[in-house]
Amino acid sequence: MRTELLKIIEGGLEKNRDKVQSYTQLLIDKLRAEGDEKFANRIKNILEKKIPHPVYLDEFMAKPVDQDSRLEMVDVSLANDTSEQIVLPDLTKIKLDHYIASLKHRSEFVKLGLDLPESLLLYGPPGCGKTSIAHYISQQTGLPLITAKLDAMVSSLLGSTAKNIRRIFEYAKERPCILFLDEFDAIAKSRDDEHEVGELKRVVNSLLQNIDNFNQNNILLAATNHEKLLDPAIWRRFSTVIEIPKPPVTEIEKLVQLFLSTIDCDFVQDEKKLFKVSALLEGLSPSDIKVLCYNAIKTTVIAEGKTVTYPQFIYQIYLFKHTEKDKTSLMRYLNENGVTQAEISKQTGISVRQVRKMLKDEEGKIYG
Repeated sequence: MRTELLKIIEGGLEKNRDKVQSYTQLLIDKLRAEGDEKFANRIKNILEKKIPHPVYLDEFMAKPVDQDSRLEMVDVSLANDTSEQIVLPDLTKIKLDHYIASLKHRSEFVKLGLDLPESLLLYGPPGCGKTSIAHYISQQTGLPLITAKLDAMVSSLLGSTAKNIRRIFEYAKERPCILFLDEFDAIAKSRDDEHEVGELKRVVNSLLQNIDNFNQNNILLAATNHEKLLDPAIWRRFSTVIEIPKPPVTEIEKLVQLFLSTIDCDFVQDEKKLFKVSALLEGLSPSDIKVLCYNAIKTTVIAEGKTVTYPQFIYQIYLFKHTEKDKTSLMRYLNENGVTQAEISKQTGISVRQVRKMLKDEEGKIYG
């Protein structure tokens, strides 16, 4: 709670009522969570007496806007608005849990005189859960998540972009929250890139200055799909850097079980079939796997079925991963992955006799 007390003092010295009010409410919430209801109520009474209409979450409504387009430059998600479930490789999850634990013990670090920056950079292929991780951190810490909207932040006038960056950091600095800069490479590109204009390099300089100032007492998250584009100086601004890779087979198994958990499924408890399915999905992102699983669920519901079957799911994998959609190629794929001729007939609407003949003809072409 030392962090909240420091923020309240800062807000008082700055005569920033919103800042005092927001961090006082956060202090009240933490006191109640620790069972000190009496002291929390005393502070709450003072807050209500001094501020006729106390608000906490409403303070996030006055969002910064781009002066030219008048578009809001941030989205605000409350910690209790989402219930994120994430599946990560063991080492990645350990790193993330360690970072979250450090956020929860910030007050103790301050007590020891260690006012450490708590900034996190996530990088990796698209669709691997970086945005979900940001919401998960918000959920675990109880802090609202402010997500910068880069389409509104990046102006056609680059001078305005630098001003927009400053407005977003100032907005987040006045409130107990987590600031999340998604698609970070759009504003943090290397200043050594000969193709970039000088004004954009000044935008990066402005970004670095704002991060340095913000990092002193606040929580910053950033995510990028293109880490090689980032300016070298950017990496030094983050106390923690975590790669979010595409999932290996063991994590894919967990993802399939998670995404199909809302419906009966005849293969998720069968180790051999689940492993086969997961091996076929290797190389896809969690986002792709989620879409594929939901497609299988929709197909089942539309057909008035109750269970997602193994043959049906293999069929969905084929549709998702293959550009050629001829029936012979489909039947060969199903057959090679353990789907019987009777089940192939059911999935394709072709008679068993015709399926047998087409597979035999195809085998003759391959081996003849």
